[in-house]
Order: sequence, then C-alpha cells, then structure tokens
Amino acid sequence: MKAMVLRRPNTPLVMEERPLPAPGEGELRLRVEACGVCRTDLHVVDGELTQPKLPIIPGHEIVGRVEALGPGVSGFTPGQRVGVPWLGHTCGHCPYCASARENLCDDPLFTGYTRDGGYATHAVADASYSFALPDEGDPATLAPLLCAGLIGWRTLKMAGAASVIGIYGFGAAAHIIAQVAIQQGKRVHAFVRPGDAPAAEFARSLGAASAQDSDAPAPEKLDAALIFAPVGALVPRALAATRKGGAVVCGGIHMSDIPAFPYALLWEERRLLSVANLTREDAREFLSLAPTLALEMHAVRYPLAQANEALNDLRDGRLQGAAVLIP
Repeated sequence: MKAMVLRRPNTPLVMEERPLPAPGEGELRLRVEACGVCRTDLHVVDGELTQPKLPIIPGHEIVGRVEALGPGVSGFTPGQRVGVPWLGHTCGHCPYCASARENLCDDPLFTGYTRDGGYATHAVADASYSFALPDEGDPATLAPLLCAGLIGWRTLKMAGAASVIGIYGFGAAAHIIAQVAIQQGKRVHAFVRPGDAPAAEFARSLGAASAQDSDAPAPEKLDAALIFAPVGALVPRALAATRKGGAVVCGGIHMSDIPAFPYALLWEERRLLSVANLTREDAREFLSLAPTLALEMHAVRYPLAQANEALNDLRDGRLQGAAVLIP
C-alpha cells in the first residue's frame, strides 16, 4: 500500500510504501476510494493537536470498499462500500460510554490521529465504528459527510429550536449544514473571513439569506450561531449577534484563545457550547438523512500524492467546499 505519512508535526507529509495490513479482531481492511481533507487534519499536521501517534497517516473522512474482514466481524461483505469517521474506537465502559455519551469517552481512539487514517490506498478500521454507505454515487462527494457533515449535524442539533441561524466560517462543514438548515426551513446568514468575496458568493449560491464579513453586524438577531472557523475572537461577536435565550455553538476541535468579553454578552440566558467529536448515533442519524436531502456537494479533488497541496490550500483559504484525496 501507499500512504502519505506525518513523521513530525510542522513538516510535510511524505509518501511511503508499506506492507498491506491484515485486519485484526473486529477490524476491516478497506481499499480507499476517497478521503476528505478536514481542518482537524491541519490541526494534527500543524501540531495544534498535541498527542498524535507518530508516525501517523492522517485522514478521517474515509470512503472505501471492504477488502478483508478480521476475526469476529459480521454485518459486512467484501466489496461493500463503507465510511469511517473521526471517532475510531471507544472503551465501552467508562461513565461516558455507559451513559450514551461515547463522544466523551475517557480512552478513545481517533482516526488519523491516534490510529492510522485514510490518506492512503488502504486503511484498517474498527468495524463497530464503520458505517454502510450507498453503493452508488461519487465517493469524493460522500467523503465530506463523514466529518464535515457529521460534526455540522451535531452542531446544528445542539443549537436547539432555532429559526434564524448565523454560520461563522463557510468551509466544508458550513457548506453542508447550511443546506440542511435551509431545507429544514431555517433562515441562514453566513459570516466569512473579511474580504473573502468568493466565500460570500458561494454561501449565497447555496441559499444563504445573506453573506457578510465575520466582523460585520448581523442583518438581524440570531436564534443561534454556529462557529466553524477556529477563531476565538468570533465567540464574543457571535454572542453579541444572538438574541436572548439563544445559543452559540463552537463546532471545531481546536480554536484560538477566546478574548475576554463583558458578561452582558452572555447574560439573558444565552448559552455557549462546544461540540466534542460525535457518537455513532449521530452517524447513523445523519447518514440516513443525507440521501433524502438535495445536498449540493462541492468536492475539490486531489491525487493522493498532492495531500500537502490540499492541506496548504485549506490552510490558506483557497477552497470553496471540501478538499478530497483520491488514491
């Protein structure tokens, strides 16, 4: 197999040839069809997530075909298409796992961070954390559903019964969940990196009621704000734009420091929440919902060997939609 490997943080990925892995107990070996490039991958590569298994193959938006089943695996067949997300394994017995909050597990494994991921021609995944995907369709447009879609879905759910939503940072997750929210009858306002006219136009093309720079005032009071950009300064801005009783939900795994802000922005029962990982129930729910919606997926394809270019384009804000690696 071939894989793009991170040997040390803040260094480019390098292509390696490795023996084809054998799946262990409860595992699947997949031939990777596509793997999305997520901002979390950037946080791993750039050393902002500080406890990776090194060397590591990044990538946690994996679409692949089952090639081999490890001992004890049932419910999957060779050739079947499956998806593998960020949450790669949980302990099953800590207080969080025991109370249906496995996303907060005390001893988890994460795909592309603490177990090898999908920037490769082949990958091994825990069968219990792999999900059946439609056999038809372009794998490049399915891959972003495995994290951008899932984390967006959990973020939207945590916002509660909001009719007017602001989305801060209009990348892969936002471009999916904005469409979901709009099709649910919600009004969506997009807030983009200051001066990023293409992102604003992209948001409007997907049905956003408005699109403006993230430092601009909201056109109306928001019931909820979803923050996907890893910029802590957006938190007080979003709180200021949110009506009484509203919610600001931070959907990223890493964010720069939140600056001090007056208590008045939080008062009147506004809620500030963070999303941590996802549960398998989130995956089952969203992956069942997605095919029923008219989602327009924007996937920018890169050959596997150009993983560094894809990461650079994501880092520098040159993408509209999602970057996807094709082995």
